[in-house]
Amino acid sequence: MTQLDRNKRNVIAFYEMMFNDCKPREAIATFVGDVYIQHNPHVASGKDGFIAYFEKMAAEYPGKQVIVKRAFAESDHVILHCHQIWPEGLEYAGIDIFRLDEQGKIVEHWDVLQVLPDSSANENGMF
Repeated sequence: MTQLDRNKRNVIAFYEMMFNDCKPREAIATFVGDVYIQHNPHVASGKDGFIAYFEKMAAEYPGKQVIVKRAFAESDHVILHCHQIWPEGLEYAGIDIFRLDEQGKIVEHWDVLQVLPDSSANENGMF
């Protein structure tokens, strides 16, 4: 397995464990390196900030789901194109960018989210 394949595998497993399985503490322990730098303005930087945010999210939104549509890896970065499905019908298209250390552990995260619109000027879809 190449480093790029390993990094993609680790990021997808991290995302699914923390979001779909509602186990952010385990996801951090398993897939995150010594530091965790967060760029999402709603989540505090660091491991504890991440755990607190996603434990609260898991309690408030049971049944939420993320589907990874695409994963791209280059150098020490992995990009996911994801479909987030939330209770009560809210859906997002998301791009998550992760930086990993030499051991394949996540050390930094950025994201951009867009609510799926009710209508579109084209028939191509968001995914």
